[in-house]
Amino acid sequence: MSDKNLHVAAAIIVRDGKVLAARRSDGAEGWELPGGKIEPSETAEDACRREVREELALELGVLWPYTTVRHTDPKLDLAMDVFCAPIPADAEPQMLEHQELRWLGRDELLSVDWLPADLEVARSLGIAWSDVFDSMHM
Repeated sequence: MSDKNLHVAAAIIVRDGKVLAARRSDGAEGWELPGGKIEPSETAEDACRREVREELALELGVLWPYTTVRHTDPKLDLAMDVFCAPIPADAEPQMLEHQELRWLGRDELLSVDWLPADLEVARSLGIAWSDVFDSMHM
């Protein structure tokens, strides 16, 4: 893929019925689901686990495929594979690459200024919340 084409993996990290939103500390505007670029030798699942480990010092267990989002703007063609990742109640994410973290319930999903691709996921998750979490026993 060229610099304009980017393939990333992201995690909908779930704990106690809430989803983790992260705001990066590298100057990027907006909130995101944790994750990042898929390296050539990685699967999307491997990249998701690695990025969450690097960004939040969390070890993810089961990853449930949620969706793949495609976002295009003049600077970027993005494909983002998104996974749901439940974590134990006592797991505490560390802010290794973020300036702020928030746990958001269903009614709070649109209370932050998401990056465009992440906004699409947040909107769909808000609509399908019960179906998603009931089917994954979360």
